[in-house]
Order: sequence, then C-alpha cells, then structure tokens
Amino acid sequence: MRIVNEPAIARFIRKHGDSRSWLENWLVVARSASWQSIQDVKLTYATADGGVRVASGAKVTVFDVSGNRYRLIVDVIYSIQTITILELMTHGEYSKNLWKRRY
Repeated sequence: MRIVNEPAIARFIRKHGDSRSWLENWLVVARSASWQSIQDVKLTYATADGGVRVASGAKVTVFDVSGNRYRLIVDVIYSIQTITILELMTHGEYSKNLWKRRY
C-alpha cells in the first residue's frame, strides 16, 4: 500500500512518544500489505473498524493505537492500494466525535 501524509505520524510521535513503536510497526505492515478489503485489514488488526461514517457520508477506517490510548483515522482506497492518513488523536479526543465533521 502507498501511504499518503506520513509526516502526520512523525508529528504525532513527537508529541506522544509512547505511540512510536506501534505506529512505526503499523507503517512497516501497511506499506508491505496488499489489502483488498476491511476483512483483510482485520486479519492483521482485529480491532480495526472500517465502517465509521463521517459528515461527507464517506466511511473511514479507524485503528486502535498503543493499547487503545490513541486512534489513527485513515481513508483506504483498496482499488489503488492507497491509505491516506487523515488524523491521529487521543482516545478522549476521538470519543468527542468532533473529528467526524471535518471529513
């Protein structure tokens, strides 16, 4: 998969150092993946949720990061093997659902 907006991960790691290992591992796994559906993603990341609807009506995929402390929100386009990193946030920020209005 091709990852778009990788710098967002580096910025998040600088602020939340305890996420480094998980996020760096996710990058390695995602880059080498050839996922065709959310079911493929779930074989590696069982807690990934690929059906989260946002304000635009689109569905995004959400990964639980570092033991559920953080959330990684991405748009996966399986047909062109591209993952766009939309946002990373704490679990508390995610729970407020304000981020859904941005997409």
